[in-house]
Amino acid sequence: MGEVIIKGLSELNHAARLFIGQAGGDRVFAFYGRMGAGKTTFIKAICSELGVLDNTSSPTYSLVNEYRTKEGFRIFHFDFYRIKGESEASDLGFEEYVDSGAWCFIEWPERVISLLPADFRKVTIEELGTERRISFNP
Repeated sequence: MGEVIIKGLSELNHAARLFIGQAGGDRVFAFYGRMGAGKTTFIKAICSELGVLDNTSSPTYSLVNEYRTKEGFRIFHFDFYRIKGESEASDLGFEEYVDSGAWCFIEWPERVISLLPADFRKVTIEELGTERRISFNP
C-alpha cells in the first residue's frame, strides 16, 4: 500500500485520507506499534475521515467499540492489549465481526494472530523522535 511520515497531529487527517484512499476493498486492518506510538489516535483520525460522528475512544476494557458513519456503515475497533487469550476473542464473536464486511481496526493483533483472516492488512506505526512513520502493508 504505502507509507507516510507525519510530523505532528495536524498531519494526521491527511495521513488518514491517504490510508482510506489506498485501502481499496480491504476492511480488516491489524495495527502494530509500541504502547503510545499512536495506534488509537490514528484510528480516531480514520474514523473521523470515514464520517463517524460518535466520540471514538480506545476499547481497552470493553475489547471492542462499534461506531457508525453518518451513512450508517459500521466500524469495529478492537483493542486486545488486555485480552487473556484467543478464546476470549472467539467468545466475543471476533470471527463474525471480521467476516461482516465492516471496517475492522485491531490493536494488539499479535494476541489473536491465529484468528485473523488471511487477507488482513498490516499497519505499522513507528516512532521517529517526534515524528511517526505509518506503513500500510499488504
